[in-house]
Amino acid sequence: MKIAIPVDENRPESGVCSSLARAPYFMLRDTGEETTEYIANTAAEAQSGAGLKAAQIIVDSGADVLIALRCGQNAADVLKAADVKIYEADNFGAAENLAAFQEGKLVLMPQFHAGFHDRR
Repeated sequence: MKIAIPVDENRPESGVCSSLARAPYFMLRDTGEETTEYIANTAAEAQSGAGLKAAQIIVDSGADVLIALRCGQNAADVLKAADVKIYEADNFGAAENLAAFQEGKLVLMPQFHAGFHDRR
């Protein structure tokens, strides 16, 4: 299973970024291979449509799960269409959220916001 988390820095101690679309990186944890990689979020500087582009990066990475603090409806639609499950982060540390997910302590994200169209 591959788990994606939007993060502020490309290191294990990073916090979960509060913005999925504008996160500098996505941490991608492969639980089968027990590897972690960091993918630059090239959508972060987009003038518009950053959420859609970020969601597509996550889909293209092969992620099965996204753990995030929040998610816009348009990004959620892209992720759901690709069968990526969206879980709500329960604190600000990426490593802590990974552990909580693996222990079954995180819940599916209950709602999605309308987005921040053209606001940075």
